[in-house]
Amino acid sequence: MTVTMVLALWLAVAADGAVIASKEYSLPSYEAALGIQPYATRPEYEAAVNDKTFALDRVEYASDGLTVVAYTYAPRERSGKRYPTIVFNRGSYIQGEIAHQLLPMFHRLALRGFVVVAPLYRGSASAPGNDEMGGAELHDLMNVVPLGKALGFVDTERLYLYGESRGGMMTFLAIKSGFPAKAAATFGAFTDLGALLAAAPRRYEALIAKIWPDFPARREEILHSRSAVEWPEALKVPLLLMHGGADRDVDAAQTLRLALRLQQAGHPYELRVFGGDTHVLPNHRVERDQTAAQWFGRHRE
Repeated sequence: MTVTMVLALWLAVAADGAVIASKEYSLPSYEAALGIQPYATRPEYEAAVNDKTFALDRVEYASDGLTVVAYTYAPRERSGKRYPTIVFNRGSYIQGEIAHQLLPMFHRLALRGFVVVAPLYRGSASAPGNDEMGGAELHDLMNVVPLGKALGFVDTERLYLYGESRGGMMTFLAIKSGFPAKAAATFGAFTDLGALLAAAPRRYEALIAKIWPDFPARREEILHSRSAVEWPEALKVPLLLMHGGADRDVDAAQTLRLALRLQQAGHPYELRVFGGDTHVLPNHRVERDQTAAQWFGRHRE
């Protein structure tokens, strides 16, 4: 039996959340950090890189028999302590290695007393599997709970969900599926997939065919299952909804509609619209993360 066959057999029986490999992430210089500009200035990035109080690790873990990737950010000296943990759900579709983009955010949250676990989902960061944009890769997010137990520094009794754009949709799905979050926050999230696709049909035509080749036959199921505005009754976790008033990627009206539905359902939420800012709130990124950390801090018990 070859090494590859042995590894495949081991993965097939490995418990979800089992740690397969972990190593500290090697961070590039600011000049070499691709796509960093919307996420951090040079001083912000270098302050995070040079703060050796914390370690940014790339962790491979088991999920549905696959080896998928997450980033973790936590104090180097842990002394067996478990910390309140923010599970950050990134935006977009298939992604490569994006730890350098997320680092400044992680650093801001860590300075407020949180550790961070950020699943990248199957199909990203060279992991196998297919990203269905709200399908089976949701298991990779749900399996952060057993992963947290395996890591040893995650307090699984104090978990918080934080989602950007598509990651906001994943946050809503996780809440609906019973993720044990004490509170959640999103920014730039889409809440109505049908409205998102209808607003720019040519932009999404090729992507729809790639993600859901059976979209014509499954249209109603796909749109409904990924549109939180259709099932606000399932969102009982306290939610902080943030959006940029000048967001051209996801209309701020999507977040406003969800807020109205939550109001009608009698569920706890807060709404912040940053007038003039765009999709990931680059002009308010520090305030964005401070606001989220304060929201999570209000729901620690």
